[in-house]
Amino acid sequence: MRLLLLQPPIEDFYDTDIRLQPIGLCYLKAVVRKYLPAIEVTVKDYHHGHGRYTIPVPAELAYLKLFYRWPDKSPFSTFYHYYHFGASFSNIAAEVAAAMPDIVAISSLFSPYYREVLRCAEEIKRVWPCAIVVGGSHVSAHASSILSHSAVDFVIRGEGERALVEFLREWYGEKHWENVSNLGYKRAGELRFNPLAETLPLADIPLPDFSDFTPDDYTLGQRPLSFIVASRSCPHRCAFCSVHLTFGHNYRRRQPEEVVAEIATRYRQGFRVFDFEDDDLTCMMPAMKRLCHLLIAAFPQRDVQFMAMNGVSYHSLDAELLQLMKQAGFSHLNLALVSSDEYSRAAVGRPHTLEKYVEVVREAFRLGFAIVSYQIIGLPHETLDSMVETLVFSAVQPVLLGASPFYLTPGSPIAAEFPEPTAADIVKARLTAMAIETTFCRREDIYTLLVTTRILNFLKAIPVCGEESSLADTLNIARQQGRRDALGVELLERLLTEDRLYAATGRDYKTLDKFAPALFRQVWQGLSYVTTLQGKHIKIFKDAQQKKQAK
Repeated sequence: MRLLLLQPPIEDFYDTDIRLQPIGLCYLKAVVRKYLPAIEVTVKDYHHGHGRYTIPVPAELAYLKLFYRWPDKSPFSTFYHYYHFGASFSNIAAEVAAAMPDIVAISSLFSPYYREVLRCAEEIKRVWPCAIVVGGSHVSAHASSILSHSAVDFVIRGEGERALVEFLREWYGEKHWENVSNLGYKRAGELRFNPLAETLPLADIPLPDFSDFTPDDYTLGQRPLSFIVASRSCPHRCAFCSVHLTFGHNYRRRQPEEVVAEIATRYRQGFRVFDFEDDDLTCMMPAMKRLCHLLIAAFPQRDVQFMAMNGVSYHSLDAELLQLMKQAGFSHLNLALVSSDEYSRAAVGRPHTLEKYVEVVREAFRLGFAIVSYQIIGLPHETLDSMVETLVFSAVQPVLLGASPFYLTPGSPIAAEFPEPTAADIVKARLTAMAIETTFCRREDIYTLLVTTRILNFLKAIPVCGEESSLADTLNIARQQGRRDALGVELLERLLTEDRLYAATGRDYKTLDKFAPALFRQVWQGLSYVTTLQGKHIKIFKDAQQKKQAK
């Protein structure tokens, strides 16, 4: 019997280049090989390594053409082309047919890309008579949108290891699908969903099987990259997150010794960069400190790099842990600030204090971490003034600003405040869609704050001289950095003098009509200075009188 596990392509305005290793499918391969070794299992990644090509913007996102209107070459550009990232559906189907699997299991991780999953299923069924099973986070959140499709035979909700093994055993046996936990199936035209069962203990799940790939297939800075998972689920209850639908509310953590042993195995295989994909890697501080001590001892040559690109909670960091992480080889910190407003954080289940955030940022910067701080723009309960205050607050920290327009994740707690999502709503559940407008915040506001974040990051990256620099001197430095930086200076100066932002399209400048200069001014006039990534200060306004004159 042959089982093919498939990571599908996606379609969007942009793609994340490095967070693509299909570790979930590799866990499934490992568990099938452990419990059902007679089955031939292959993992195919049709997302990464197959290039991209331009496709039309889908009808549900057509309104974005007014925002992503020009092929902007400036440092402040957002998006323009809409792409298919990965292999074509016809090529996928042809390769699957050539492999002649009995079952194809497709991963549906992200809700807005569920139609790409269905296209894969459609094209495969056209050319090869196999059973198709779909699992992943989107299935856990909105299973009927997948199982109702004629090309899909089964879905698996929640964690897949136990359910997939049970399903395969039943496939070999009497095919009593009602006995398979987490399984969704069809009977007499009706969709049926079995109850969710307890997940497998972490100790019973083998290490992910990457044997279908080489270390060079996934890299960061030309160094082989491997994902690592030290825990499952999350102890927090953020209103905008649906992780508990997949992993349950029972936060489970592997022993630090087991994690280091896995990393050592990957090291021997040639990997040198390790990204922890946990939802909250550091929440159990004693265990995290133990892990760091073990990593320091295991890799004294310091030729490894550790990251947590999925983000860490600043609430669970202190000076000792930050020092240990730095010694172990962690180089970056992705921190989810969400908002500087206490009420807004509490409304979405983030009761962390701003004082703690500042404490962590200062210590992490002192230690030499590269820090990205993420703000969610357009939270349903947050005022526009509060969003501006958060952006101003973050601008004076020595961090790169990560602006994430709010989107409604199906199955998240906050989704209960909205009507049942339509197919179009699910497609819009992505940050590029800027889909959710509120009483406080229009789509133009979201777009303007997103672009303003890029303007501030442009300033933050300029290598100023001395501890403090005037804006004029800083821009003169940027002019010498190259043509693109000089272009950014020109556009910023024109924005400040003409109250208008332009896109640079080759030889022409086009006005960005959806950019709201008054909102940009509100941010700009709130700034006395901007702190660069090197911790230097760029003076925007020297005193209150200068701010008054700017108004």
